[in-house]
Amino acid sequence: METNQSELQRYPQSSLPRHPLAGVIAVVGCDGSGKSTLTADLLARLSEKNHVEWLYLGQSSGNIADWIRSVPVVGAAFARYLARKAERAHSKKEAAPDTLTTLVIYLLSRWRAHKFHRLPGLCKRGVIVITDRYPQAEVPGFYFDGTGLGAVKAESWLARKLAARELRLYQWMASHLPTLVIRLNIDADTAHARKPDHKLSMLRDKTSVIPTLHFNGATILDLDGRDPYAEVLDASLHAIDAALGKSNT
Repeated sequence: METNQSELQRYPQSSLPRHPLAGVIAVVGCDGSGKSTLTADLLARLSEKNHVEWLYLGQSSGNIADWIRSVPVVGAAFARYLARKAERAHSKKEAAPDTLTTLVIYLLSRWRAHKFHRLPGLCKRGVIVITDRYPQAEVPGFYFDGTGLGAVKAESWLARKLAARELRLYQWMASHLPTLVIRLNIDADTAHARKPDHKLSMLRDKTSVIPTLHFNGATILDLDGRDPYAEVLDASLHAIDAALGKSNT
């Protein structure tokens, strides 16, 4: 379902606390913008002189589905069933989700928060962390790394309760500021040419919303994902050197 940005639901922006995470470099952007390539190269380059780890902060529904598919007999069918359920988390729907859909969406957010819990500990140990994606509490929807239940109608008492808990999770994650956010911007048509298996409507949603996110006031480096890749990598490395230098002073 395509998003009209003028009608985009946003959470009221109460003042979230800000807890800087020294040494965290978040790479965000639409599918096809080059996130995976850039995070892999940053990991390789920075690891030459530093202790660096890579962390994926998406909801990992694909990896979970792969694991379920490996279960004999029922795995493949159940994975397809859950995939259809989880898909409802990605955009607004007219009908409220059923109980199982609500639980799947909430558990995916809990899994993302579980992974996020590693960050403060890694930072205390002086590890530089490169993250692929980063959670935010501005706009609901897994498409944008926001809440899942905030993007669907939560009508039952259980859905409302879990939606409130989920929002608190995202507010907690968003209160932790990475040292630098590298945002790779791209247009939907280019993204679709690079990722033809992705829905064009979904790519349009992402390319219209992701550039508007503020990540609770974190320092953001905006780059054009259509530029020659060598230039994107060089600009990223220079910005990281500068950001890490500031965080250590």
